[in-house]
Amino acid sequence: MKVFTDNAGRVWTVAINVNAIKRVRTLANVNLLEVIEGTLLERLIRDPVLLCDVVYAVCKPEADKVGVSDEEFGQAMAGDAIDHATKALLEELVGFSPSRQGRANLQRILETTWRVMDKAHETVAARIDSGEIERAAEQLLATSSSSSGSSPASSASSPAS
Repeated sequence: MKVFTDNAGRVWTVAINVNAIKRVRTLANVNLLEVIEGTLLERLIRDPVLLCDVVYAVCKPEADKVGVSDEEFGQAMAGDAIDHATKALLEELVGFSPSRQGRANLQRILETTWRVMDKAHETVAARIDSGEIERAAEQLLATSSSSSGSSPASSASSPAS
C-alpha cells in the first residue's frame, strides 16, 4: 500500500485490489486493468481530473469513514498532491499485476514514463532559461501586430450620394 497527503493535510492510503478495481469501474467508469495496454497510463498522467476521480474511487471507503465527499477530496487535490497521488496509484497498479512478468513489464513502462517526463520538464526549463521561448513569443507578437495593424482598404465601391 502506498500513501499520499492531500493539500488539506489528510493522509490517504492507496491500495489496489479486486474490490478497488471494481469500485473504480463503477464510480469512475475506468478499467484500471487497461494500464497493461498502455493507453490508461497516458490518460491518467495527462488528465489530472480523471486521475483524481480514480484515486477518490480507490480511497472511497477511507473517505466515507472520515466524511470526505468527492468534492472535498477534489478541492484538496492540486500541485504536489496530484503528483504524489499519481505515483502512489501507478506503483500500486504495478504491484497488483497478477504475473511476475507483467509486474516487471509495467515497472519498466512506469520507470520509462517518469524518465521521459523528467526529460520533458528539463527541456522546457532549459528553453525558458535560454530565452528561446520569450524570443519566439516576442516574434509572434511582432508578426501579428504588424500584419493586423494595416488591413487593406475595402474593394467594394461606396454608393454615390
